[in-house]
Amino acid sequence: MIECKKLSFSYLAGGGKKKYETIKNVSCRIKEGSFVLLCGVSGCGKTTLTRIFNGLIPHYHEGKLEGDAYIEGKNTKRLSLFDISLKVGSVFQNPRSQFFNVDTTSEVAFGPENHGMSESKIKQRVQQVCSQLDIEDLMDRSIFSLSGGEKQKIACGSAAAIDPDIYVLDEPSSNLDSCAVSDLRRLLEILKSCGKTVIISEHRLYYLADLIDRVIYMKDGKIEGDYTAQEFKAMPESQREVMGLRPLDLDVLKDTEHGIKAEAFSRWVISDMTFSYKYRPGILQIGKSILPAGKVTAVIGDNGAGKSTFSRCLCGLEKRCRGTVEYDGHVYSAKERLNICYMVMQDVNHQLFTENVEEEILLSMKNKNKKQIERLLEDMDLTELSECHPMGLSGGQKQRVAIASAIASEKPLIIFDEPTSGLDLFHMRKVANVVNEIADQGRTVLVVTHDPEFILRCCDHVIHLSAGRVYESYPLRDRRDRIRLLDFFMLK
Repeated sequence: MIECKKLSFSYLAGGGKKKYETIKNVSCRIKEGSFVLLCGVSGCGKTTLTRIFNGLIPHYHEGKLEGDAYIEGKNTKRLSLFDISLKVGSVFQNPRSQFFNVDTTSEVAFGPENHGMSESKIKQRVQQVCSQLDIEDLMDRSIFSLSGGEKQKIACGSAAAIDPDIYVLDEPSSNLDSCAVSDLRRLLEILKSCGKTVIISEHRLYYLADLIDRVIYMKDGKIEGDYTAQEFKAMPESQREVMGLRPLDLDVLKDTEHGIKAEAFSRWVISDMTFSYKYRPGILQIGKSILPAGKVTAVIGDNGAGKSTFSRCLCGLEKRCRGTVEYDGHVYSAKERLNICYMVMQDVNHQLFTENVEEEILLSMKNKNKKQIERLLEDMDLTELSECHPMGLSGGQKQRVAIASAIASEKPLIIFDEPTSGLDLFHMRKVANVVNEIADQGRTVLVVTHDPEFILRCCDHVIHLSAGRVYESYPLRDRRDRIRLLDFFMLK
């Protein structure tokens, strides 16, 4: 059992001079063997609570912790991270952040090795976990060759190898395609069937609908609602929307409309685009593709289909890319595309550089405009965070800072790689509205995403990539097109 008694926590930033309180007076009990969903808008305290459960707070993250958390009756303040890791297995949003080895077998074996198990016991645990989680085909492979979904499976296997009674997962599906989400769901189903306690912080709810026993809803660092699965499912969809939560069933999106604009007369034409990594030939082979100018185009496809590579080639980041990009009679070289494109990467930690949020947005502006900064901060719900250090924010808040920087750049072609990763319903819709505003200004937006709700909220066109090629390309005009899109995202 896990028990929290009057927990409050404040992160320290700016050399310890500033405090950012994230949870306030939280008390709850989680029964052994239960499957618990933590939900709420970005920055509500979900991740902080998971870090207390797995011991990263107070043993790793700097800050002020008040109150107590108990695991099987023992106070986590008096347990080492080593002791807690025997009881709690962790899976993070980005599995790369928890890898210690370069091959999969060593990664799954790392936990038992680190806890001093015998060689025979380690081999037994690795074999048992691989069989139990059905990941035998991923063994003896390079970590770097895996897709996002495969990496998440290895992260789960690594956590399971120690055989903990409790699993804590922080937005594990945020960067996964529909097939990988289905695989993740099966892994969670296995853990539940084994009687493990599972605590999962998530914005995507549809794949968890039949697994959850209990839902803890957080708001402004406090527990605002505590529901049984039956109570949560019985809520009207409109009530969950008011709470800032994503839908429990993707079917409700079939009637979503955002007002598709008239067909574009001008367009970006991509021809004969090819790209290969040294160790992987033929990653991208696009004969011809069209981006409607002044519109929002979604790029979809399974993990490894070439979506991120396509976006990097389009904005001129890959020197070995071949092909042409033409707009309004001018063929843009890779060097020219670097000047006219702005890309928000999937991992925004790589493009946050300054000491506070306002400076981060100013950094991308050609002509400094205080009023525009204030409007962007308001549009992205960042006004109260303007003086905070970007790296001290939650994942969803960081994402919004990077998006605001892209908008401030005023580049004619904006590329977003998974812009709604870590975003709740409210902030996803805010980003969608801002993306539409960008298009209304005549700029072209390309969005690489696994988020069907976001696509139906703001996109006009879809490019579906498969194995580095354009599988299909179509406008989003009516309900038939929406069903066509959602069929790709349904659980397999």
